[in-house]
Amino acid sequence: MRVTERKYLNAYLQSTGKEISTLIEEFDFSEDKGGFEYLTKSSAVYSSNIEGNSIDLNSYMNYELNKDKFKVGKEIVEIEDLIEAYEFAQNNSLTESNLLQCHKIFSETLLIKSKRGKYRIEQVGVFGKTGLAYMAVEPDFVEKEMKVFFAGIEELISQELSKEEVFYFASLIHLRFAHIHPFRDGNGRAARLLEKWFITEKLGRDFWKIPSEENYKVNQAKYYETINLGVNFYELNYDRCLGFLEMLPMCLK
Repeated sequence: MRVTERKYLNAYLQSTGKEISTLIEEFDFSEDKGGFEYLTKSSAVYSSNIEGNSIDLNSYMNYELNKDKFKVGKEIVEIEDLIEAYEFAQNNSLTESNLLQCHKIFSETLLIKSKRGKYRIEQVGVFGKTGLAYMAVEPDFVEKEMKVFFAGIEELISQELSKEEVFYFASLIHLRFAHIHPFRDGNGRAARLLEKWFITEKLGRDFWKIPSEENYKVNQAKYYETINLGVNFYELNYDRCLGFLEMLPMCLK
């Protein structure tokens, strides 16, 4: 499936999509809800939490206020690296090379140097409590899949899209990236960053403020359930994708 797929757009517009314009109009983008820098840190903390990082937002912000009194461990560094990647994305256009740079920035605690900012050359799977949940595409095909993936993103960036279409395609980008699973580690963090990056490319810098990562963390069970569309890359059933696509607009409520 290409990220430009419109097959599910009508169903999306009949469900959650019809609310998006109103939700955007009612969403508080003002600094009263939190400054841009604070909300960037919040995004990085919640995205890290989804991957098992135990430092919550309150603990991280207290660390920021009293750095001299804290011992800096791996989990703090992991969040700081992801904040730096968000800041890089906020100041650069959405391209394949810039995504790889983001991965290089935030994967310092996750991977050895030779694996950072590079597509994987190993077979990887996603494992849950009961064992293997999903087997990603073979490493020989990752680069090809990513070329198609970014060709689709470039096409979408060049088009005039409604706000509803932007959210629809942002979710498809998130979903397809997670299924390709192009990195040895850090795929979830990259997918959530990409989703928001695409939205801001189309709708403006203020949309870095939307709490999509927090929404996915709060609804983590549903997030994992709806992202799972098949046991491997070749048996993915995107006809079941609407449940996942409907999650992103929830962050505006």
